[in-house]
Amino acid sequence: MAIRLPSTAALNNLSPKSRRSLLVAFFTLLLLLRNRTLKLPGTLLSRLKRVASRNEITQEELAQALQQVYVDEPDGSKTLLVPYQGRISKFNITPTSDSTFAKNAKLFPLLPAGQKPNLDKAFLRQLFAILKIVFPSWCSKEALILASHSFFLVLRTVLSVAVARLDGRIVRDLIRHLQSTLCLKMGARLTHYTDDLYLSHSPDLRYYRVALEGGLSDVDQYITSDIHSFCEGLAQVYGNVLKPSLDLVLFTSQLSRSLGVRGTAMLFLNYYVTAKILRAVTPAFGRLAAVEARLEGEYRAGMGRVGRESEEVAFYGGGLRERSILMRAYMRLIKHVNSIYKIRIAYEWTEDFLIKYLWSAAGYCLISIPVFLTRVRSIGIQATGDPRAHGRVDNEVANRTETYISSRRLLLSLADAGGRLMYVYKDLLELAGLTTRLYTLLSTLHNLPRPVVPSDSPDTVAVRNVDVGVPTVAPAFAAAASDTAEDISVSPSETEDSGASKTANTVLVRGLSFELKTGEHLMITGSNGVGKTAVARVLAGLWAAQGGGDVSRPHGKRGVFVVPQRAYMVTGTLLDQIIYPDSYPQFVASGRTHDELMQILAAVNLAYLPAREGGWSTRKEWRDVLSGGEKQRMAMARVFYHRPRFAVLDECTSAVSSDVEGRMYEHAKSLGITLITISLRPTLMRYHTQLLTIAGDGTGRWTLKRIGTAEERMDMDREIVSLENRLAEVERWETRVKELERLLSVQEL
Repeated sequence: MAIRLPSTAALNNLSPKSRRSLLVAFFTLLLLLRNRTLKLPGTLLSRLKRVASRNEITQEELAQALQQVYVDEPDGSKTLLVPYQGRISKFNITPTSDSTFAKNAKLFPLLPAGQKPNLDKAFLRQLFAILKIVFPSWCSKEALILASHSFFLVLRTVLSVAVARLDGRIVRDLIRHLQSTLCLKMGARLTHYTDDLYLSHSPDLRYYRVALEGGLSDVDQYITSDIHSFCEGLAQVYGNVLKPSLDLVLFTSQLSRSLGVRGTAMLFLNYYVTAKILRAVTPAFGRLAAVEARLEGEYRAGMGRVGRESEEVAFYGGGLRERSILMRAYMRLIKHVNSIYKIRIAYEWTEDFLIKYLWSAAGYCLISIPVFLTRVRSIGIQATGDPRAHGRVDNEVANRTETYISSRRLLLSLADAGGRLMYVYKDLLELAGLTTRLYTLLSTLHNLPRPVVPSDSPDTVAVRNVDVGVPTVAPAFAAAASDTAEDISVSPSETEDSGASKTANTVLVRGLSFELKTGEHLMITGSNGVGKTAVARVLAGLWAAQGGGDVSRPHGKRGVFVVPQRAYMVTGTLLDQIIYPDSYPQFVASGRTHDELMQILAAVNLAYLPAREGGWSTRKEWRDVLSGGEKQRMAMARVFYHRPRFAVLDECTSAVSSDVEGRMYEHAKSLGITLITISLRPTLMRYHTQLLTIAGDGTGRWTLKRIGTAEERMDMDREIVSLENRLAEVERWETRVKELERLLSVQEL
């Protein structure tokens, strides 16, 4: 059935009343055809599914897609391969460029000390800075969705005024859909930007330095929960502000025709007084929301810690202790949320009283102005008789009654719009708190001090007059953190510990200097806690060299490869454990084969793993599947796969037997890898040419010796003489022990 629409000329010839009637008839027809229209997409979708099901991928193609994960595009972007309902969906992701970060960095200066979340210029500046990320251009998808959202919000208000009965389910659901879509798009844009900024590559490493140098903890709460809450609150506030504001303007303009100048002035005075009262009695919902998000992040971090360290907690039997720690964090959160509810109840009572009762009383007084304060004092009523005898009909009372009734209806609609607008103020304060938290994250990431990059030296690792010390929080971040701390009950011990961790500046090794060329292997030893791992962090570029010294080393994975004591198992397949940090597409592009990987596993005594675990593409929680020794040997397999010039091994074979450890060291040297080993095992000295010993007396002293030299033999001779002298005293001490035993036996008798 074809429907012929009237032409534009015909519509222009219609009167406004006829146009409204035609509009009502058109939407009525849409409502009648709604059921059929709603069923049509479902029918088409089912047919498309039947057609698409004929081209389902095979299990081999599915396994290949799960293994590959993404495809590198020529323009530098990546196309994700997502298996869904028997097909492979492709999503293109373009990484955020460094130029965009540099362009936006000026929008995120550090927050002034002592600034609190509020609806002021700072909030608008922070919101504008974040919106520059959400809406990068006027032609972005988010901007188009926002324009569509605005259009339908305005359309809803127009339909409410023109055809009140059509303000129903279709438009409401459409607005909700656009609001949810806008929230989703803004969240995706912000999360993408924040992830690219946070998970930055070397040398920035913001994900590692944000807690040490920026003093910002629980970043996962910011990225996961706070971004979603911010986008949801922003989309909701925008919709809740636009429509009531438009209603307020339209209804006020209509009501001003009957109220006159005095009534309109008093109406705006009522708005102003109500807003001033609500602003005076409104609690700091922004700060309360920020504190709630922080406490929720602490509780979530505690739950994550128990999940990560579940085996260690189980070995110690520390379930009750962990439960008490989590319950304390949870009760702090619940206590804060309950306090918010108590404050909100009192505030909402005041808010409802002002808007529902005070506005109604003031409104009825205002609409009575035309009745009692009019220049025409006649109250005559035209009842019967010929109107021509009087010359005109006196309908003054009827006109006043009509004006009163219409003004009362407009007043009710105006009170509803004003009430909804006043209710939004509380949501705006909560949005201000979330905006401040999100702005704090982005400004901290943007303003982290630039790391000092070690100079490039292709075949040499050199450390010249370097003080190795624990990095501290930058002064700007420390001042901001101390001045903007929330008012939360914290025990004195916790406050002292947190302050000490932020202000401590401990130098572990002073004036360290050595030069290591290719083929010269170095062993670093010393008692626990003297700074051996700290030296590895300086060599890796995680910590900056202090004391005015400098570090030079080869750059990249093929330059210096660090293996920590605690082996990290990445989420993925068995093959991913060996090639980490490379991905499967990089493995394919390198031309390496599975046979080479099997040879690497044989070198670390793990050749049985593929058969035991079900093949290279098996996905498991490897940190729980592999034992401690297997995880450390897997970390050594990564060294053999990447074949760097220098490998820093930080106690990475402590859980491996001596014979397997020796074979791995010999294999590493046969591959041309120069070893820098941090260990307390004397048996490893045979595989090195130099020995760096860090004193454990707290002075930061160190000694560097070449293994096998006369100096080293002299030290060993001195140690042998010392041991022989102690052995010579054994006979004397044995005689003394026998005398004591004889005396004790006499006392017993």
